[in-house]
Amino acid sequence: MTPSPTSGPTAPPPDQIRFMTPTELRRRWRANDEVALLDVREEGPYSLSHPFFAVSLPLSQIELRILDLIPRRTAPVVVYDGGEGYAERAVPRIRALGYGDVSVLGGGLSGYARVGEVFRDVNVPSKAFGELVEAIRHTPSLSADEVKALIERESNLVVLDARRFEEYRTMSIPRGVSVPGGELAFRARELAPSPDTTIIVNCAGRTRSIIGTQSLINAGLPNKIYALRNGTIGWTLAGHQVERGRTARVLERPQASYANALADAKLWAERVGVAVLDAATFARHQAEAGTRTLYCLDVRTPEEYAAGHPAGFASAPGGQLVQATDEWVGVRGARLVLFDDDGVRARMTASWLKQMGWDAAIIGPDVVAPTETTIRRPRRPDLPDLGGATIGVAQLAADPTAWTIVDLARSPSYTAGHIPGAHFVLASRFSSDLSGLPNAGPIVLTSNDGAEAAFALTDARRATRRELRVLIGGTRAWTDAGQALETARHAWISTPDDVYKRPYEGTDNAAEAMQAYIDWELQLVAQLANDSVSNFHVV
Repeated sequence: MTPSPTSGPTAPPPDQIRFMTPTELRRRWRANDEVALLDVREEGPYSLSHPFFAVSLPLSQIELRILDLIPRRTAPVVVYDGGEGYAERAVPRIRALGYGDVSVLGGGLSGYARVGEVFRDVNVPSKAFGELVEAIRHTPSLSADEVKALIERESNLVVLDARRFEEYRTMSIPRGVSVPGGELAFRARELAPSPDTTIIVNCAGRTRSIIGTQSLINAGLPNKIYALRNGTIGWTLAGHQVERGRTARVLERPQASYANALADAKLWAERVGVAVLDAATFARHQAEAGTRTLYCLDVRTPEEYAAGHPAGFASAPGGQLVQATDEWVGVRGARLVLFDDDGVRARMTASWLKQMGWDAAIIGPDVVAPTETTIRRPRRPDLPDLGGATIGVAQLAADPTAWTIVDLARSPSYTAGHIPGAHFVLASRFSSDLSGLPNAGPIVLTSNDGAEAAFALTDARRATRRELRVLIGGTRAWTDAGQALETARHAWISTPDDVYKRPYEGTDNAAEAMQAYIDWELQLVAQLANDSVSNFHVV
């Protein structure tokens, strides 16, 4: 008999599923209480419809990502799906990792849709916030045609590309220089020392252009500053050519302009209410991490992070943290501590997060020294004991036709290269898709490094009676041993909807998809107002 939905705090027996009603979930969001809502479907279905603060964590990725997304194992965790049965399968897996307060969203996605708005796409809170900023602050922007004309006739102009460097290198507009969004207030004065220099900020779509432009305005720059309206999407739809393979970027620390940048960042952060933590307060936050979720994030560039960062801090470049907060932070209502060693970048990043309803404060090297040089790997539980259900690369390579190889990697990784003859299967769909494999002999499970395959073995055993093995070290061990990958032939057993194809990344997007994305962003403010759970406040 299915238990009736409840939001009570009493922990259920290990074999009993507890429910949280959508109304209670929304109450917690409005009250800024801590709660994590996980969509355990694949990212493709998630991108089509989900509640506002839902975080995508597919069933097959739980063990690989949840310890970083939800660091406090006593935090309230709610899971849901669209009726596929994934949520009930997710609960025992999450509880097995030590999480004690795990519920299923009553009624699933359809139940939530009866009381709240559901949203398309990914990183929705950040994108909706960007649209709200533009609506309230009237952030100045120019069309692609207007920007092109300025670029062609105006010598006293700089174009600052606010995306990640990898995106900029894929394609950029003429004269663009890579200055990711979190770096803009720190570096823009050095690139445009004259107040007469016009500054254009661009991204792929809208959000990072808006936030980047408004960051420079908030930081007190006297220049004429404009966002490229609709970013490289708008540029492309207007029929203008992009450049490929550009590498112009600024990594040197500002010198002449630094004092002004710091002074203005302090003024703005104080106005927004960003707290600067001393050693005693940070120590108290750490001591309280068992009862209040704490995220420690280094907002500098990845290169600076690799050279030295405070122990326990994850790399979260400031512009991307504002653009895609849910990729680092899974618990709404949590406490965020941001580090830099200059006082500008953390302040400007925290000022945006505060306006997005986060409890965000900053900390500097006077409290936590950036002495750790080991790159922080994703936290994962120990791999399960597989007993004799493993196979090495040498044994598999000696007679690969004796085995049916199943690759559990994300579909872009599978497409880029897989063990010859490997079939693409999503671990969440073993029960329906393993029966579609050819032959009747033993199956070898592999994944990028073998971890996902190891965690998936138990579910695979429930879905098939065929002999199962896990490739030790996964596909990486295969290539490390000098074995070749296959790229020309793909064997799709599961529908590859595990990764949402962003219409603002890459160079092969259809015009219809790009235009639809812009149209969607433009209606987010109305949908945000109708939903009324964001706690956004634009200063």
